[in-house]
Amino acid sequence: MTTIENKPKTFLDRFLDFIERAGNKLPDPAMLFLILMLITWVLSALLAPIDFGAIDPRSGNDLRVQNLLTGSQFAAFLANMTSVFINFPPLGVVLLAMLGVGVAEHSGFINAGLKFLLGVTPKMLLTPILVLVAIVSHTAADAGYVLVIPLGGVIFYAAGRHPLAGIAAAFAGVSGGFSANFIPSSIDPLIQSFTQSAAQIIDPEILLNPLNNIFFTGLSSAVVIAVVWYLTDRVIEPRLNRNVKVDENLEDIPKMENLSKKEGKAFWIAFFTMIFSFILLVLWAIPADSALRDPEGEITSFGAPLMKSIVPLIFILFWIPGLVYGFASGTYKSMKDMVASMSKAMGSMAYYIVMAFFCALFIDAFGKSNIGALTALKGADFLQAMDLPAQITIVGIVLLTAFVNLLVGSASAKWALISPIFVPMLMQLGISPDLTQAAYRVGDSVSNIITPLLPYFPLIVVFCQRYVKSTGIGTLVSIMLPYSLALLVIWSLFLLLYWTLGIPLGLQSTYEYLMPIR
Repeated sequence: MTTIENKPKTFLDRFLDFIERAGNKLPDPAMLFLILMLITWVLSALLAPIDFGAIDPRSGNDLRVQNLLTGSQFAAFLANMTSVFINFPPLGVVLLAMLGVGVAEHSGFINAGLKFLLGVTPKMLLTPILVLVAIVSHTAADAGYVLVIPLGGVIFYAAGRHPLAGIAAAFAGVSGGFSANFIPSSIDPLIQSFTQSAAQIIDPEILLNPLNNIFFTGLSSAVVIAVVWYLTDRVIEPRLNRNVKVDENLEDIPKMENLSKKEGKAFWIAFFTMIFSFILLVLWAIPADSALRDPEGEITSFGAPLMKSIVPLIFILFWIPGLVYGFASGTYKSMKDMVASMSKAMGSMAYYIVMAFFCALFIDAFGKSNIGALTALKGADFLQAMDLPAQITIVGIVLLTAFVNLLVGSASAKWALISPIFVPMLMQLGISPDLTQAAYRVGDSVSNIITPLLPYFPLIVVFCQRYVKSTGIGTLVSIMLPYSLALLVIWSLFLLLYWTLGIPLGLQSTYEYLMPIR
């Protein structure tokens, strides 16, 4: 396994060591969220009396900071604490998915699959294949966070590489490259809907295609894979090998061994069971009147039952083959063994549940305070007032979005706030809404991986602690910071080059690309 190498430290090593030390001096992540919530309360009380002169584009009303320290607000905090925790979006996603993945893991099915994968994948291509899978996972909403990222650590560990490098590469693909995907997903029409509403402020007749960025996001996949591949193999993993030692005597982590005849037979039985289940799902979804489609017959819209069922389907598509493998291989003797696997999976999530409780309370308070929304609007107003050249303004949108993303995690919430400013402003410069949206999507992706306010960030810390118990927020931020900075610079330059060459961003809208408004 990984060893600590004694080599002189580079400037980058010293800088990232500083970030790691500073970050790890912060309180435990759970307590950090509690402290941030208390700070939000105090700031809300201090800023509430101030009129910032901001109008919320979503409602048309004045946008002011909401004082959370009033008696009524504190009473509402107590009354809603249970529902805020239970309804915290990542909580149910993580726990339900882990029930199915836990059976697949503890029965040995995932272990056998990894042995097969590592046996047929050239070692030098392990990183790009992992990042590619991470990017494709966007199609299944948040599945990548609970499925691909932990498997990244397992795959690298099984291959004799540093497991945190595998987690980092998968995290960079899933979250840092969130807007890079050559397969349409439900986020495309969601973002487009806000862009179109903002564009109609200038041109009421304009109609945008839901896949108006699909060519750009598809080609961006290659950019993200290349950047993450290089950084993982040449920068991140060598630094981890020098500085971060993997804990000894790890339990339940697959080792690099050949599949036995019995394991191989059980694996293929379970694998074809999974494929058969998937085929049945596809056949169910194909008919135009399928119950998995929305009333309009769409299958990828947010309202489609299929899109709402992604996490339960992950549970089923791993639970069933995991169960089959367990009995076929002899790992399971009775259904009690299966239940024990599910219980073990939930046991490993105990620390995450504690962090999720405090994280849910903080994010709810921060959202209600309107501090993040006000920051986004004021930043957009400042950028508009600067009246910079179009190219610099596009880069400014990327930078502003990346910064605001540290405070407001939801992609749709941020765009709902700032699209009514940016889209009309740039349309009057002859820049299409499609291009403005593309700039926003770049900025929205690159800083995901360095903000502890990302709802799934505590979960990634837990995944890392499986291999290095001393992992803290500082450790993870120091690992991910090079990815974030590199993607910010290279992806922005790629967008400018793409624009300069005049390549279509996606399927054509009714607005001519880069043509002035009539």
